[in-house]
Amino acid sequence: MRDRVLAIVTLIAQLVMEQPEQMSEDDIVGELMSVGFASEEIDAAFRWMEGIALQASGQSQEFLSPPTNRIFSAEETRALDADARGFLMRLRAMGVLDTQMHEEVIGRALQAEEEVSLAELKTIIALTFFSRSHNDWQREMECLFEDDWTQLYH
Repeated sequence: MRDRVLAIVTLIAQLVMEQPEQMSEDDIVGELMSVGFASEEIDAAFRWMEGIALQASGQSQEFLSPPTNRIFSAEETRALDADARGFLMRLRAMGVLDTQMHEEVIGRALQAEEEVSLAELKTIIALTFFSRSHNDWQREMECLFEDDWTQLYH
């Protein structure tokens, strides 16, 4: 039965990836039943996925630590205007940028020939997010461009 549950999980992932906005849970269950899976197997797959999701969310909260403070060097201070530096510090404090991405954004800003404004910094951050993974950072991108930080907490 374990192999069939894993097969169901794989099919669910494929269905959701192909049609993410159009698939409801009932649609997914109907599709799985039409290819021959029993309702008990489908329920077991959903329970297994829910358990994994709950376990992952519980673990991630255990290991969260407050971000460290970073002092900008003289070169970084010249490269980033005050609003851009403040915005970077805010994103880091909120956990939107991890240490590695924070450093990557600063490094890209240092490559600019002129002082980087807040608007230009947002573009650099967007390009950094996109270079990492488009889907993983979609929520943060919406927050960034809409200046609606409440989405991060819901």
